[in-house]
Amino acid sequence: MSWAMDELEARANAQLNSMYELNEKFAAISVRETSADDLVTVEVDGVGAMTGLWLAPGANEVGGQRLGELIVGTAALAAQRAFAKRALITEEFNESFAELLDSRPGSG
Repeated sequence: MSWAMDELEARANAQLNSMYELNEKFAAISVRETSADDLVTVEVDGVGAMTGLWLAPGANEVGGQRLGELIVGTAALAAQRAFAKRALITEEFNESFAELLDSRPGSG
């Protein structure tokens, strides 16, 4: 009966490691986007939170409202790209995790 427990433990460890890897991949997401006029560059993490903001020389000359729009619009584009990366990682995880679940004894 020890082999059954060893098998159960191995599967549980493989599943847990897969979930840790998913978390690490999410944490590693970083997207940098630059506005079409090259005045604003924004960096966001995997949840779309801004982690960096760079303004090119002359960015202050477009006026406060326009600069704000550039920052928000550029950040939104970066967040969309981050979410797309997150979705791809999640899809890959779901496929590989389903294989882990299907590999259990007595399945298939």
